[in-house]
Amino acid sequence: MSTSYAVPVDAAAQRWHGRDDGPGEAHLRWHHVVAADSGGPGPWDATFVGFRSDEGVRRNKGRQGAANGPAELRAALAPMALPASLTALDAGDVEVADGDLESGHRRLGEAVAALLDSGSPVIVLGGGHEVAYGTYLGVRESAAMRSGGRLAVLNLDAHFDLRDDVRPSSGTPFLQMARSEEEHGRRLNYQVLGVSQPSNTEHLFRTADSLGVRYLPDTECGLLNVAAVDAFTDAFVDSGDVLHLSIDLDVLPAAVAPGVSAPAAHGVPMEIVERVCAKVAASGKPLVVDVAELNPDLDVDHRTARAGARLVHRILTERHAAPGPAA
Repeated sequence: MSTSYAVPVDAAAQRWHGRDDGPGEAHLRWHHVVAADSGGPGPWDATFVGFRSDEGVRRNKGRQGAANGPAELRAALAPMALPASLTALDAGDVEVADGDLESGHRRLGEAVAALLDSGSPVIVLGGGHEVAYGTYLGVRESAAMRSGGRLAVLNLDAHFDLRDDVRPSSGTPFLQMARSEEEHGRRLNYQVLGVSQPSNTEHLFRTADSLGVRYLPDTECGLLNVAAVDAFTDAFVDSGDVLHLSIDLDVLPAAVAPGVSAPAAHGVPMEIVERVCAKVAASGKPLVVDVAELNPDLDVDHRTARAGARLVHRILTERHAAPGPAA
């Protein structure tokens, strides 16, 4: 029996558009399978919700424009060809238009919890990296966590985002998570792949160490370090029952992802980032993914949007093909 899940959003989903080569499953692309709605019967093979927010980037003194990221990611994903038929739901967008990031986080959390409780993998399209805390609020309140599941958070990022600022921003989400977990009598299982030493002060490294954060620097994530990356990723997957994968597109080299607030001088190769995403998706565990920091105003030839969409595509097609019961 299917169950209806109401997903609270500020803006209803719009119909996806893309190339059409003909009828039948042999010609399927994402825009053919995504239903634009605010709720309905689940589970789905994929669910999407957008987070239109620049407020965290503004507070963090970054280059604004990420609020337009969700629409650009949808546009880049829509024409991608599918290897097999699946079902997908776009629930619409949560929007932070009035500077009230905290309220936006709460609304995003409600939407994520509803989608995750439907039994579907959830893709949150950001938005600045402040999106990660709103995503976490939804995971925290989901049935899987309330029943005693262990949360594991993996951040693909050049930055720890553990700043201790007066107000929440795109630089604070994982410290906010750590404090929230402490309030609930738990220690945050937080891991970072791709962290860049020049982009993080010694204070941030000390904060990470004090919180027990496992991390793999960008200098150890090259194509010659596949074994180390695989071991790091496998340990992450094994450490949790519910997985939160947060993808800050500035983890990629600037040539691949120029359209971000802080382009990476070094970065982690796209092949490595995609490999990590595929391994996490294939785990079959309850999964929530957020994609952050796409700024269309700074992009070149839609490179960053296409890179982000490619990662989402790989995650969801890998998940759909994985053996075992759906999350």
